[in-house]
Amino acid sequence: MADKIKNAAEDVKFRTSIGGQALIEGILMRGPKKQAIVVRTPEKLIVKEDELKLIKDRYPVLGWPIIRGVVAFLSSMINGVKALTFSASCMPEDEQEEPSKFDLWVQKHFSSETADKIIIGMAVVIGICLSVGLFILLPTILTGALNGVIESRLLKNLIEGIVRIIVFLLYMWLATKMKEIKRVWQYHGAEHKTIFCYEKQLPLTVENARMQSRFHPRCGTSFLFIVMIVSILVFAVVNWSNVWTRMILRIVLLPVVVGISYEIIKWAGRHDNLCTRIVSAPGKALQHLTTQEPDDSMLEVAIAALKLVIPETEGEDTW
Repeated sequence: MADKIKNAAEDVKFRTSIGGQALIEGILMRGPKKQAIVVRTPEKLIVKEDELKLIKDRYPVLGWPIIRGVVAFLSSMINGVKALTFSASCMPEDEQEEPSKFDLWVQKHFSSETADKIIIGMAVVIGICLSVGLFILLPTILTGALNGVIESRLLKNLIEGIVRIIVFLLYMWLATKMKEIKRVWQYHGAEHKTIFCYEKQLPLTVENARMQSRFHPRCGTSFLFIVMIVSILVFAVVNWSNVWTRMILRIVLLPVVVGISYEIIKWAGRHDNLCTRIVSAPGKALQHLTTQEPDDSMLEVAIAALKLVIPETEGEDTW
């Protein structure tokens, strides 16, 4: 079994804290049939296991190449928010944060299920808007200052792409300086090591997982870096000197960029040759920032989550 459960941008590591003191940590793993959240509290492991209801089963067109990448990206955002929400609910009631005024208003005017969907949807929209603003629109605005200085649209697009990569790398580097984020990166490393252990058909034990690499070719970090590279190529197809027009085009073409990037990382994850190793190399190098060596307790959480989503039928886990 060569290609397994790991799905780029679909695994989640999280840490929930109150007053600066971390109380809840965990991992979400997603398999072909199920997904599981395993949360470590100060007392025990708490597990939430769900059967997957894939939207492509109802709407097959959403499983087509390119389109499925956009669906997977949005799904990962939603899953991440749900995982954080669940982890927060695992805290003792007297230590849980008070809901915001917006949350209270939504809960007052809608049913519990609808309110949860609205709150999660808003969190996803805000997250996407912040990401698009920082990594897509900001480089476009900064490069717009070169109008009248550099006439070549291709050169300006290349410079914009380089600025985008610099902003992304700077953001990731600054994130590593946050004390709490370091433990998130350790859980990230635990998740990779556990996946490698499973892919090598080794017994899922802490001892076996500990020996594995923390750098995985199908990591969400690699996916995001590929997005940066693909955006340079796709955005070069259409160029307008007007900054506002370029910003609109960037947003319109972003789903295409995400879709193509998903297909590239999916292809790289299914093959192991010189070409795929070259494609995966920048993302794996970036994982020196976004992964850290985990401790045994983190590996225990990752193993517990993975065991819950392993399919019963051999071959169903092909990526």
